[in-house]
Amino acid sequence: MRRLQRFLYLHGFASAPSSTKAEFFRRKLAEAGIELEVPALDCGDFENLTITAQLALVEQLAASDPMVLIGSSLGGYLASLHASRNPRVERLVLLAPAFYFPERWPGQVSDRMEEWKTAGSLRLYHYAEERERLLSYRFVEDALGYSAAPDFSQPALVFHGVRDDIVPVEDAREYALTHPNVRLVEVASGHELVEVLDCIWSESAGFLVHGPTIP
Repeated sequence: MRRLQRFLYLHGFASAPSSTKAEFFRRKLAEAGIELEVPALDCGDFENLTITAQLALVEQLAASDPMVLIGSSLGGYLASLHASRNPRVERLVLLAPAFYFPERWPGQVSDRMEEWKTAGSLRLYHYAEERERLLSYRFVEDALGYSAAPDFSQPALVFHGVRDDIVPVEDAREYALTHPNVRLVEVASGHELVEVLDCIWSESAGFLVHGPTIP
């Protein structure tokens, strides 16, 4: 007997399971009779956050079950990394995924990188907590060990705002051009996508619940 799929939502950097997008997908999937798991990816230790630790958590949660992954921003990058290593992931919905994250991240804090490296940690704004939190420089060092554009082969829907000033839509376009398993849907939004969630759901509901349509 085929094992039931598990649905997992991976939130973005300095976000939380209570984010607007996570709650939206949790509610919509619940209406379809599907439970969406939304873990806190920092495990309560934001200061020591790394890509490696987050991937380990996803692997632990996934166990040996088939998975459907929804990922937002850095969570989208994590989802693509996990899918590239794990055939149990059956399909993905990625929201403004942070492809090329290891290369682009230093540019986000370019004027403070030397301070960060020297001090060993830096105060960055935590969106979910609405305050600054320390983050270890290990976050940067660890990220550089991972592929900028993880090469997964599972079917995926990627949603990206054309006005995104955090993760350029060009990154998603470049990725989709070289991955026929990916359908890119560009939307009239910035990075957050919260004002187009109904549009995203109308495009992704069937794909999430029933899987990709076979021509």
